[in-house]
Amino acid sequence: MADPMKIRASLQGDVVEVKVLMSHEMETGQRKDASGALVPAHFISSVQAECNGKAVLTAHWGPAVSKNPYLAFKFKGAAKGDKVKVTWVDNKGDTRTDEGTIA
Repeated sequence: MADPMKIRASLQGDVVEVKVLMSHEMETGQRKDASGALVPAHFISSVQAECNGKAVLTAHWGPAVSKNPYLAFKFKGAAKGDKVKVTWVDNKGDTRTDEGTIA
């Protein structure tokens, strides 16, 4: 199980800015270990963000995203105190969901 995501969400005017730091190895499948064997690909393949049960972001990623990815995005239609839920799923089926409050 991956470490929890760090999620910060702040309301500026009528726009919510969300910043997310995810903990994941993001192996490309092209790197070799000390014995020369390929390290299997292991990366986040999709990310979804919701606010009040409404999808505000959907992203499909590949192996080119760096280790411990950082994601920032903005959306409208939320208020202070609302919850932003972020979920990722990787290519091995592991998943992680964390939640942040809009400040």
